[in-house]
Amino acid sequence: MKCALSLVALGLAATAQAAYYEYTTVPGYFLQDEASTDPSTFDYTANNFGLINRTYDADDESTRLTQWQRFYNHVHELNKQAPHKTEYKVFFFGRHGQGWHNAAESFYGTPAWNCYWSLLDGNATATWADADLTPAGIAQAQTAHDFWASRIAREEMHTPDAYFVSPLTRALRTANITFSALDLPKKAAAFRPLVMESLREGISLHTCDHRRSRSYISRLFPGWEIEEGFSEEDELWNRVTAETSAAQDVRSKGALDKMFERTDTKDLFVSVTAHSGEIASLLRVLGHRAFSLSTGAVIPVLVQARKFSNKCAPEPTKVPWSTSAHCTAPPVTSVTACVCASSAPPVTTPLATGF
Repeated sequence: MKCALSLVALGLAATAQAAYYEYTTVPGYFLQDEASTDPSTFDYTANNFGLINRTYDADDESTRLTQWQRFYNHVHELNKQAPHKTEYKVFFFGRHGQGWHNAAESFYGTPAWNCYWSLLDGNATATWADADLTPAGIAQAQTAHDFWASRIAREEMHTPDAYFVSPLTRALRTANITFSALDLPKKAAAFRPLVMESLREGISLHTCDHRRSRSYISRLFPGWEIEEGFSEEDELWNRVTAETSAAQDVRSKGALDKMFERTDTKDLFVSVTAHSGEIASLLRVLGHRAFSLSTGAVIPVLVQARKFSNKCAPEPTKVPWSTSAHCTAPPVTSVTACVCASSAPPVTTPLATGF
């Protein structure tokens, strides 16, 4: 078998596993695929998750099925007719609801947030280290829950066959609010997510990117599965270096590979609860157009995966992380830039915050 790899795949490192996957997105099914859809104004709850009203070759004119039922049948047919070692899945990438770090960035402004406040654990009124959801964020997660419930009731929509979630608190709580109390159909897969290290937000110097311990996650949601090899303490966040986009894409590629390895070929719908930066990275790896999500929003993507033996994988490559200068005291800022106070010149050493 020839190892035909895409340009994206050639630029990424393969994780140690039994197979290598090449991904493409299949457009023409969701409004989010189309260049004319503006991410800044798009509302997934007003547009049926973005599913386009259309016909499919698998449609049976003798039955009256909903758009989601017909789409599910179509994806099933795509898999039935797919070449050997090629499969199709629909990924529902959901961004967490608003966290206290999001509220703090809005309060201080992005320049000041990035160069100083984000390196602290919080202020006198809020904590944003491994940020929890704000009341608004809880409401956004509840909106996602209510919309899933409406699709199940009105469209008899197929619910996820597998659930994956970032280990950061805001994503854990969002997934729980969204799915734990859903009235799932009798034959539906139970909501028992897998917590995956590789689905966390892009790792920066920001304390909101520092996850808590494995023990904390187990206490928070004791029935959830945590992936094998998940360390007790966060071994990736170090206050000094930040993950580059290229490094994050390597991590996201590994996450996709693991999710395909963990799911059965009959698992057609997959839920992933993560973060704006991580979802952007996953979309890059998949070759989907950039589509930014507001807090609490969801984007479904039809993915084609081709599986190769590990002999086809590119050689593992380490992508370097970067350092960035930041202020040691509240900065003097403008709308577009951060200026440190003259008495507190920028440094690249970590701030002492007591996390």
